[in-house]
This record gives sequence, structure tokens and C-alpha cells, in this order.
Amino acid sequence: MSVQALAALARRLNREAGAPPIPALYFFTDPERTPDPVAIARTLPSDTAVVYRHFGAPERVRIARQLAAVCQARRLVLLIATDPELALRVSAAGVHWPELALPPQRDTRFHIVTASAHSRAAVVRAENRGADACVFGPVFETRSASGNAPIGIAQASQIARTATIPVIALGGVTAANARRLSGRGFAGVAAIDAFL
Repeated sequence: MSVQALAALARRLNREAGAPPIPALYFFTDPERTPDPVAIARTLPSDTAVVYRHFGAPERVRIARQLAAVCQARRLVLLIATDPELALRVSAAGVHWPELALPPQRDTRFHIVTASAHSRAAVVRAENRGADACVFGPVFETRSASGNAPIGIAQASQIARTATIPVIALGGVTAANARRLSGRGFAGVAAIDAFL
């Protein structure tokens, strides 16, 4: 399955879930696995969210500006992870928060706010703190450095179906297994390796 086909599947999940107008496909950058996120962003289908996770890299402002330019030209949605000031500096659409860094209330300066979650309690926290969507996982086995064990599709699906905000499946999502998410309450997919 190509990235275009993955995007089509993500949009179908979004429609099935009856999600509000949010991106259905999310590309998460990673300094080691995606050393040139700008090149990948240039290949993404329109309306894909690019979540720039810079982890304090010294060149983060330059890369964020490049991503902002590509996102604007290609109709992509740029979210800056854990750095609202950088998001404002490059006019990003919003911010993405890791589960443990989620602020107590929504930052109203942004059009879209997403949060990661790895449990039902974390999804509820994201709902209560005003997130527009929750990126939940890992659903499948993953190479992520976080080391979290996969939640499994059945349990993740139960959580997605009971959430009051859209839940985006993350963790080991590939072109090969993304179809298994259909009809399970997810409003889209997020990945790193699927874009490589």
C-alpha cells in the first residue's frame, strides 16, 4: 500500500468515526528514523498532519521554518511537539503534547491541539484538558524508543470507541496492517516508518 492509499484509508476511518474536521493521517518526525523530515513532507498527500518533534535539536528553528513553508505550499497541517513558542514563531496550525507534558488546559492560541496517550486514563485526561484529538498507542508492535508494549487492537479499539474526542492509532502502523483498523472506532492513523 502506498502513502496515497494509506491516506485514503485514514480518511475513510475519519468518516467512519464521524470525526470533526481534523487531519486523518499524521506523520511523526523522529531525529534518527527521519533525519530529513522536509523531504518526506514534500511527498505527503494534502491534509496530512506533520508533527515535528525536534527534541531540542540546535537546527530546530530552521527545520521548523522549512516544514512550515512546505506545509503551506502543499496544504499540510503543521503541529510542533511540546514547543508552543516555536509553533507560534513559524505560524504552525497547532501543537502536539506527549502524555506526560500535556498542560492543564487547552492553549487557545492554536487551531488544533493533539495529545499522545498510552492508556484509557490518559485519553480521558486529553479529553478533559481540551485536546482536539488523541494519538493513542502503541496499537501494534513498534520499533519506537519508548519501549511501550503494544496495547493490541482489541483493547485499543474499545478505548477509541468510548472516547469523546477522535482517537488516532499510532504504534507499528504500516501500510500492511492499517486495514485492520477499519471499523474499530479510530479516526485516523499516525506513523513514522510507514512514510519511509
